[in-house]
Amino acid sequence: MSADDEHIPTPGETLQALLALGALDALPRTGWLLRGIQPAETVAGHLVGVSHMALALAPRVDLPLDLGRVLAMAVLHDAPEAGSGDIPGPAAARLAPGQKRALEASLADDLLAPLSPMARAAFEEYQAQESPEARFIKACDRLQLGVKLLGYERAGWRGLDEFWSTMDRSLFEAFAPCLELYDALISSRRGES
Repeated sequence: MSADDEHIPTPGETLQALLALGALDALPRTGWLLRGIQPAETVAGHLVGVSHMALALAPRVDLPLDLGRVLAMAVLHDAPEAGSGDIPGPAAARLAPGQKRALEASLADDLLAPLSPMARAAFEEYQAQESPEARFIKACDRLQLGVKLLGYERAGWRGLDEFWSTMDRSLFEAFAPCLELYDALISSRRGES
């Protein structure tokens, strides 16, 4: 798409998109609900947590990261869930290959394109996972899950081991601050710190 082809959203289109994205404020993350956690973290809460993680760790990454793109991806990476809900892993695993990704891309067109071309491009960049910034946000996304898990376990919730199994150490190896925080999470969970 050339600069001439980019649609400049009208104020009405932007307003409608912002209203639709407001659903993320009340949308609980279904993985927590399925484990009986009440109140469960919301998708908006998760996005804020990933943003905090990115702000904490990005300045310490050796490879300079574009913080504007990092933060855009942090707050937008789950935005399509305002239209689809937070599809739990067991349900997503039953979808045809590429179906969830296609659904999210279509919803991103509806929800993010009316914000700005930059918002839609940030979501596409995250989905492609080709840039260091996108991979960094993926690592922050998993780390935020780990921080939330540790918090829930410290609050007395049990039966969350399957979430820990999604915390593959190799996901963090490209970013030393992420790997260090991962190791601190695991040590803390074991009661080593």
